[in-house]
Amino acid sequence: MALRRLHSSSPARRLPRFPWDRMAPYKERAAAHADGLVDLTVGAPVDAVPDSIQRALHDAAAIPGYPTVAGPPELAAAMRSWLHRHTGVAEDVAVLPTVGSKELVANLPFQLGIGPGEAVAYPEIAYPTYEIGAILAKAEPVPVADPRDAAGSRLRLAWINYPTNPTGETASVERLRELVRWARESGIVLASDECYLTLGWDEERPPVSVLDPRVNDGDLTGLLAAHSLSKRSNLAGYRSAFLAGDPALIADLLEIRRHAGFMVPWAVQRATIAALHDEEHAIEQRARYGRRREVLRAAVESAGFRVDHSEAGLYLWATRGEDCWDSVSWLADRGILAAAGEFYGAKGNRHVRLSLTATDEAVADAAQRLK
Repeated sequence: MALRRLHSSSPARRLPRFPWDRMAPYKERAAAHADGLVDLTVGAPVDAVPDSIQRALHDAAAIPGYPTVAGPPELAAAMRSWLHRHTGVAEDVAVLPTVGSKELVANLPFQLGIGPGEAVAYPEIAYPTYEIGAILAKAEPVPVADPRDAAGSRLRLAWINYPTNPTGETASVERLRELVRWARESGIVLASDECYLTLGWDEERPPVSVLDPRVNDGDLTGLLAAHSLSKRSNLAGYRSAFLAGDPALIADLLEIRRHAGFMVPWAVQRATIAALHDEEHAIEQRARYGRRREVLRAAVESAGFRVDHSEAGLYLWATRGEDCWDSVSWLADRGILAAAGEFYGAKGNRHVRLSLTATDEAVADAAQRLK
C-alpha cells in the first residue's frame, strides 16, 4: 500500500505528455513517402564533431578518477575567454559547467530553492523544459508574452530566451536593459537561455547577451546566462554546456551541484576546452547552417508558407494561417516531418518549426519536394 502511494505521488504524474510522442503517426506517414523521410523536427546536429575536439576527448579518455563539478582551471579560463569574446563580459566572470543545458533548465528552479507557493515565468512560446523545471520544483509555471506580466510577490525566477527557440526572435540592448532593471527592482533572478547566441542571421538585429556590459552596466547581480556547445560545435552527444553570471548565485549552485554529483565527465571537459578555444570550426558550421537556411526558406515560402521572425537560431517558424497539425499533415504527405508549433505553447498552434539541422542533401531534397 505504501509503495502504491509513493508511485502515485511520483513527479512523473505531474508532467505533461512527452510532446514528441504525438508525432509518431505523422512520422510513419512521412517515412512511407516514395523518396523516404526528411526529418526537420528535432534540432540535433548531423555534421561531424571537429577533429580537434575528438582528439581532445580521446586524449583524456584514460583518466580514471572522478571529475570535479567546477572542472579544472583551464576549463574556467576557456569559458571565460569565450564569453568575453562573444558577450563583452569581464574575463573574471563566474562560470559553472553543466551536463548539457537541458538538465540545467529542468533543475534550476529547485536548485535556486524555489518551491510550492512560488512562481517561475517563461516565454509563452518556448522550449518546453522551462515549464518542466517549474513543475519539478512544485512551483507554479507562468507562461507570459513579457516576464513583467507575471510580476508579483510569488515570482522568484523569470526565464528569457534570445535568440528564441522556436521563433528565432532577438532582443535589443534597450529591451534587455529594461528587463534587467525590472528584475532587480523586483528581487527576481533573471535567467537568460542564450544557446543560439552566435547564430544570428540579421545584421541589423544581432543577438545580444544579458551578460553584455551595455545591458547590465558591468553588474551581474541577479543575472544568469546559459550557453551550450550542442549547436555551435556539434556536441549534442557530449552534453557540454555552461552557466555564467552572478557570482553569489553561481557559488550556491556549485555547492548544491557538488553534493548532487552533477559532474561533466573529464574527457568532455577536455573536449570543451578545445572547442571553446577553436573559433574556426564554429565559423565553418555557422556558414553551413546559413546556406541551408537560404535553400529551405526559399522553398518554404514558395510552397505558400510565411516565415515569421527567424532572424536567428536554427529554425524556420512558418505558417500557412491554419492549425499547425494541418500543416504537419500536409508536409508529411510530402515526406517532410516538421514540429507542431503547439509543442511550444498554445500561442504556437498555427505555426510549424522546421530545423536547419539536416544534411545539405536532405535540405535540398525537402526544397525540391516543396517546389
